[in-house]
Amino acid sequence: MATPTFVCANWNPDNTDCSKIGRYSCGNCFLLAYCGPNCQKSHWFLHKTDCRSHLAKKTWNPDWVGENRTPAFVRGGIAVPYGGTRFLWGNIPAFDILRLGSNEGDDYREQLHLLFAASGDLRNVAKTIAQLPNCYKQPVSITMNDRDLDVVARNAIILLIAFVVDDINEAIDCMIHVWYSALIRTSDVIILQNRIHPLIKSVCEKIKNKPTSTILGKTWGFGNHSLRLVLRKPSWDALLSFLKIPEGLTAERANNIRIAATLAESRKDYRDRNLLLQSPSRRIAITRFWKDGLLLPFASPRSDFDEPNPTLFQTIDTWPMHDSANPLDGWSLKDVEDSPSGPATADIYGKLFYHVRAVLRAFIVRLSGIQVSLQLLQMDASDLPNFLKSGSFNRIEVSNISDSGYLGIRRTIDLMVPLLQDPHINPHATLITLFMNAVDENTTAEDRIADIARSLTTKRLHEYLPVKAKPTSMFDPALIKLDFARDFVTSHDHIFDRFVKDFKFAEAGQSNGAAVKERHTVVEKWPFRLKLRPGQSGAEEEFNRLLSGGVSGKERYMEWKRI
Repeated sequence: MATPTFVCANWNPDNTDCSKIGRYSCGNCFLLAYCGPNCQKSHWFLHKTDCRSHLAKKTWNPDWVGENRTPAFVRGGIAVPYGGTRFLWGNIPAFDILRLGSNEGDDYREQLHLLFAASGDLRNVAKTIAQLPNCYKQPVSITMNDRDLDVVARNAIILLIAFVVDDINEAIDCMIHVWYSALIRTSDVIILQNRIHPLIKSVCEKIKNKPTSTILGKTWGFGNHSLRLVLRKPSWDALLSFLKIPEGLTAERANNIRIAATLAESRKDYRDRNLLLQSPSRRIAITRFWKDGLLLPFASPRSDFDEPNPTLFQTIDTWPMHDSANPLDGWSLKDVEDSPSGPATADIYGKLFYHVRAVLRAFIVRLSGIQVSLQLLQMDASDLPNFLKSGSFNRIEVSNISDSGYLGIRRTIDLMVPLLQDPHINPHATLITLFMNAVDENTTAEDRIADIARSLTTKRLHEYLPVKAKPTSMFDPALIKLDFARDFVTSHDHIFDRFVKDFKFAEAGQSNGAAVKERHTVVEKWPFRLKLRPGQSGAEEEFNRLLSGGVSGKERYMEWKRI
């Protein structure tokens, strides 16, 4: 019997009195559901710790307030990283890089060629295919590249799960937990070891005598689909380790390694600052994720998750990501909030679980109706033109390698524009560049002074966050919140326009036969900018959503076309 979509929090296989289906929420926290009052009463001794947590109180304050001290993030810097250095989960919401109806048209009759030049995780690929119009029946060729083997290996493994596991529900849940959960189920480990490991092992056996410097490709066929993985020999050998739990690593030890980063005492003020921007119920949910690292609805049983996820734990003593890494950051928070979670309406990670499940289901179902060829590469994006055919791609998405700290815009344009389809063949072919750091890196002291002096900006800020009491110190939570919120009510156009002029974007485009698209047809220029005015219907919800999410409001996309 399939597990119901929304499960009673008191359900377990031995509880014969539970009807299993959650119909009523906890009226205090709205984080979980029950089949009826008997189960709610029976479960209270477990739930009361969360439900009555100090985090659930509207009067909650960060520890630095009660202890009357300067918070660590002021002494150490606003964005000091902590923990591992891998980016295995997306840190900006997924988007459909095609938007076929707004570009080539839903009735497009040519094959599609898509390049994700610095792909990160699978979210943009999954969302793009999931939203492909049903009327489109032509083949789709997708090239994904990332320089980090951890990223490429995990993408390959998750895609292979989609292709080799026949039961769609089993495949989707395994994909989700391999992607996002620190611990996985024995059934997931069996899929990795019995279904995926032999595919990789076979390649490694065939190439064991090849020179170390050799680049080798393997193509697997799955009906109408194919997955090609191109790696250097050492990377092929290392790929096997992503399918095997390190010797001596138990679930308990893995969890302790992870929480040493996510719940590090030295990072408490950073966590409290994050919690300050959340609703009471969301504070509980986020803290639960920091503690157990499982992407599940709040009420779901955890007992089956008793194996370390080998795609995340490559050693017995290291958690690979920053302490602040959050699966929520890779998806539109509005889409997540709008995802049904039954009576548990405040269960944000449950909503994320159901949202990702829906995207992956649509992705797999859509695959069944078209021919898809996937190619995964592991190299620096600057090397891609040596391996890919010029003039072949409908879309090229490069993440933020165009930021000055990476390749920069001129180098990105030089490398990527020649790979776009010729405008005589496809006038809609688009290169999508993202700038996550440009506003901060090009804001001057004069800009900051001018912004503080702008009475309209401050007035608008106070319309969202009225000051209700005199601040008790310069680190008063209300002031910290105002400081974070200011970026969302401020226009950054003048700073970005100056950056574009100073770095000669127009000249970079002209020298490569390209130009900026004044009207975007794929993604908004400033997708995380407030769209509603204070007082309008939904304005407060929009503001709170942006403030509590993982974006800064300063992310700027630019679309380019060949001319």
